[in-house]
Amino acid sequence: MTLLSGSPRRAELALLLFALVVTATATTLVDANQPGTPVGSGWPLVLVFALLCGIAHVAIRFLAPQSDPIPLPCVVLLNGIGLTMIHRLDSAYAFTAQENGNPLPGENAPRQLIWTAVGIILFAGVLAVVRDHRKLSRYTYLSGALGLGLLVLPGVLPSSLSEVNGAKLWLRLGPLSIQPGEFSKILIIVFAAGFLVTKRHLFTTAGNRVLGVELPRARDLGPLVVTWLASVSVVTFEKELGAALLFFGVALAMIYMATQRVSWVLVGFALFVVGCVLAYLMFPHIRQRVSTWIDPLGTYDLPGGGYQVSQSLFGLGTGGFTGTGLGQGRPDLVPFAGTDFISGAIGEELGMAGLAALLVLYLLVTIRGLRAAVAVRDSFGKLLAGGLAFSLALQVFVVVGGVTGLIPLAGMTMPFLSYGGSSLLSNYLILAVLLRVSHSAAQAAKPTPAVQAAPLAQASTVLVNRPPEPGTPGAIG
Repeated sequence: MTLLSGSPRRAELALLLFALVVTATATTLVDANQPGTPVGSGWPLVLVFALLCGIAHVAIRFLAPQSDPIPLPCVVLLNGIGLTMIHRLDSAYAFTAQENGNPLPGENAPRQLIWTAVGIILFAGVLAVVRDHRKLSRYTYLSGALGLGLLVLPGVLPSSLSEVNGAKLWLRLGPLSIQPGEFSKILIIVFAAGFLVTKRHLFTTAGNRVLGVELPRARDLGPLVVTWLASVSVVTFEKELGAALLFFGVALAMIYMATQRVSWVLVGFALFVVGCVLAYLMFPHIRQRVSTWIDPLGTYDLPGGGYQVSQSLFGLGTGGFTGTGLGQGRPDLVPFAGTDFISGAIGEELGMAGLAALLVLYLLVTIRGLRAAVAVRDSFGKLLAGGLAFSLALQVFVVVGGVTGLIPLAGMTMPFLSYGGSSLLSNYLILAVLLRVSHSAAQAAKPTPAVQAAPLAQASTVLVNRPPEPGTPGAIG
């Protein structure tokens, strides 16, 4: 508490240094425990990463000095642990290829570091350009149009330009591949915040009461039905359950934030159940994911079956509570261990305790984002920060729930942790907006300095004429 009660930037710097020390220690342990990896081979990554984090800290000092000091250190630690695990997987893949006499695969850790640099540049750029988050409300409908366009774009493109591993989520531009949906998420949240502020009366009008619950009027359900149809379209054309769940869940949460009416949650949940049933009946890939979720070992040998989930569960079971130790497990046996299943890889080597610690970091970022939403005074800022913070939390739940078998596998990346440029860039943009809102909230809450009276010893002397005594010349009466 003493650290946070002083200068927010001084507290942020101290926490950043702690996050970098943890990252450097984890990288050193990976190099020491991984066969065939020289000790210190990951240090260039750590040094460049530390420089980039310093740039982010300096940008906040000049562009948002009153912002919350907690989110950036949490994000830096998540990004650093993810970079360490990607470096660890690179070493494992190289060692396996060398043993088998195969060509050495390309390294993903340097690419992730490049994406981190681009993300921090965008982070600083947003803080510099968006000096007032309320200006984003001017582009409400433009953001909605662009967001929906980016969301459906991969689904209408040929599979050669958009499909990877059965999901049409990508946009290939020569050697560069991006996921437009990662950026559409931010644009749609901006649109939803602006729309709900201007059209709030549509969602708060009283409707019919059923079993003691006041339901919305049928003609007011249009925005929610459109959101539901867009989510079903994502499942239909892009074969991606996770993006549809995230998109619909965030929209429903923002409607509840704006109205505080449980009836909207009930209607949204009913639409969600109907959508799930229809998707299960209509699409074979959804039925396959549900079968894999129910019994991953039963589809272990089938193409696209439970092999990936089963291997991850084996790793989590091997790690137990404390883990096998960094560099001493076999997360490289899990397909896509650096992207969709990086939480399983971390759970194997750091155990349930380490994975829980990372989830606490996500919880802190979410709570501080919601705290900024509560503290800021304008309705648009409240919905914007609340929607962005909730989107991070929901994405983490979907990913970890799929890896651990709590819900069907969604095929999404962990924010700031997984390998991937689109995810990293979009989440740094989210961080910048959250810090901008928290800066505005802190400025609005800053008390106006009171005018203090001068000390008595420094007060000027004033000569006051004493009135004459009664009975003396000049007295009245």
